[in-house]
Amino acid sequence: MATFRIDLLDVGNPALVEASVELLVSAFTNSERYGAKRLREELRANSGLFYRRFFVATEARDIIGVGGVKAADWASHTHLLYLSAVAQEQRGQGIGQALVKARVKWVEQNFKAGRILVSSTKGKRFRDLGFVEVRKSAIEGRHLMMLRF
Repeated sequence: MATFRIDLLDVGNPALVEASVELLVSAFTNSERYGAKRLREELRANSGLFYRRFFVATEARDIIGVGGVKAADWASHTHLLYLSAVAQEQRGQGIGQALVKARVKWVEQNFKAGRILVSSTKGKRFRDLGFVEVRKSAIEGRHLMMLRF
């Protein structure tokens, strides 16, 4: 079983950002949508109310997982979990679930109330954490899941 830790990504550390970008690029097949240039910009961007935060799972200084959370709409107190990936050889060890829990905890600690949305093919993973499926939300095998807090 892997021993890993979850931390906020230090976007001021180019080596950590680049390792995170490499992991994300390798996890997604759509190079147009998930190209290295776009992902670098996504990881570094942060603009006031429309925050973006990324969490990384590390093991022995290697990044083995990445997951983001961002504001969808400050007026409706809606937050999105997105750009989640775990290194292929590390999957099935609870790293993805730990990244979800860390992001949910961060949102709940930094905002009084709201909702967190995620689009996923892994509904059970999110139901186990208190998310519910938004009715009639299935598109191409993905379901929109929501957690109110």
